[in-house]
Amino acid sequence: MLNRIRSLFTGDDGIEPGEDALQAAAAALMVEAARTDDTISEAERDRILSAVRSHFKLSEEEAQDLLSAAVFDTEDVSPYLRYVSVIMDRCPPGHRLWIIEMLWEVAYADGALNDLESSLLRRIGGLLHISDVERGEARKRVLARLGLPDDAGLPV
Repeated sequence: MLNRIRSLFTGDDGIEPGEDALQAAAAALMVEAARTDDTISEAERDRILSAVRSHFKLSEEEAQDLLSAAVFDTEDVSPYLRYVSVIMDRCPPGHRLWIIEMLWEVAYADGALNDLESSLLRRIGGLLHISDVERGEARKRVLARLGLPDDAGLPV
């Protein structure tokens, strides 16, 4: 299974990307958000696993494999632009906000938001054609779900 998921990142399976590629792209972007401070905390790993299990209806093993493949694929250079392009191709405009919400969940997994996380979410939001207002509303929904105050971890 892990090899099948890794092939989604490398594109060497000869299959046109579909839902699996969308899952791989989303997981990779969440790993990028988690890694903005050069490490992926246990809370961030747990949040990513929870998000992919819930959103994509994956088993624990499938979620772990997806996360492992995403971590492996994103270790060197930040390739998030290719993942954004998969999401743009596979996800209609009205349905792209879910990725921003998942990214906010990962960014707030440790209860704080740093400047790099905020910047990454702003860039990815722009690339996904999500307005600042929509991104801000998504952030507020995530803060409410996580039980954090509206001003939690805002960069100064």
